[in-house]
Amino acid sequence: MIDTSRMNRVTPALTRQGLAQGFGHIQPAWRRDNVSRVNLGKQWQDAPARQPVRAQQAAPAPRPAPAPVQAVRDMATPRLEHELKRGQKAPLGVNGGAVRCGFGWNVRDPRCDIDVSAFLLKGDRRVPGDDWFVFYGQPKSPDGSVTFSGEGAGDRESIRVDLTRLDPAIERIVFVMTINEALSQRLNFGMIRDAYLRVMTAPGEAELLSFRVSEYYENVTSMTLGELYLHKGEWRFNPVGNGLAIDLAGQCAVYGVAIE
Repeated sequence: MIDTSRMNRVTPALTRQGLAQGFGHIQPAWRRDNVSRVNLGKQWQDAPARQPVRAQQAAPAPRPAPAPVQAVRDMATPRLEHELKRGQKAPLGVNGGAVRCGFGWNVRDPRCDIDVSAFLLKGDRRVPGDDWFVFYGQPKSPDGSVTFSGEGAGDRESIRVDLTRLDPAIERIVFVMTINEALSQRLNFGMIRDAYLRVMTAPGEAELLSFRVSEYYENVTSMTLGELYLHKGEWRFNPVGNGLAIDLAGQCAVYGVAIE
C-alpha cells in the first residue's frame, strides 16, 4: 500500500475516501468546508474554539496571497525531431537496452507544481503490486528497470527505462503528468503550456520519438502523456495525450495501486 503523504510535497495527500467520483468531469474531492480540516491536519484539532466576533470589532485583515509552489522559470523546449501526433503509434526502434524518457513543461500559474510518474502494467493494464508505481517518492521499480530522476539533459524530469531488466510480466509502461493538489487548489491544465514527452537513447541522447501536448483544458487535472507497450514482441510508443479530471491518487486507483 502506497503512503500518499509521499505524493504530496506540501500538505497531507488525499485519501481513498477523498477521490473524486467519475473520471469524465471535474468533481472536487472534498467539500469546501472540509478542505481546511484536511490541509491543517493536527493544527485543526489543537486550535482553541473561536470566540464570537463582537459587533464593534473590525473585520480581520485578509490573508496574504499564497507563495508560489513552483518558481516561474520558463525552460526552453528542446527541438523535437521525431514528433508524433496524438494516437499516432510507432515502433520504438529499440527492443533491448535502455531509453530515457524526458519531460518538460512551463506554467502559466506559479501555484502549479508538476509531477510525472510511471505505472508498470501487466497484460490486464494493472500493476502487479503497489511498488510497481514509480514517482519522486518511490524512485525505482522492484526489478530496477525503471528509475525516476530530476532535471537533466534539457528536460525538467526524466524516467529511465532499461528494457533488458524489465520483468517479463510487464507489457506496458504508462507515463502520467499531474498537478500537485490540483483538486483542493482548483488548478488545471489550462494553467500549463509547452508540455512534452520525448524518448531518447540511453546512452547517446538521440531522440527516438516524441509527443508535444497541443491542447490544454480547464477541466483536466492530470494527463496520460504516452506509453511504451509490447506488441507481438516489439516495443512501441503511443502518444496518448488523454486528460482526466482526477489527481495522482485517482490515477493510482485507475491502475490498481492501493493507497492509504
